[in-house]
Amino acid sequence: VLERCTGGKDVTRELLDHLVELVERNWNVELQVMPTVSLSHAGMDGPMQLAETPDNRWFAYSEGQQNGRLITHAKEISLLHQRYAKLRSQALTPEESLSLLKRLRGAL
Repeated sequence: VLERCTGGKDVTRELLDHLVELVERNWNVELQVMPTVSLSHAGMDGPMQLAETPDNRWFAYSEGQQNGRLITHAKEISLLHQRYAKLRSQALTPEESLSLLKRLRGAL
């Protein structure tokens, strides 16, 4: 997505500037980019969201092209937590990701 220039160079430049600004100005924002050379990674099944309620209950949400699914079963949520951890270990570090964003921005 970051290298496709969807919407043109101006849109991509704005996107990259926004992401760099978010990372540099917010101590609570951490961005990790999956390298495009990764042929396979733990997120290949599509996007997921993990959420914890104020009373420490966990939920997950998985989305496909024609459906979305709220996940409440503890075993399934545990598996998604494992996939999330694997994804983080497979992605670039936050520092490497920020460096990549800046390099991509400079190339436009």
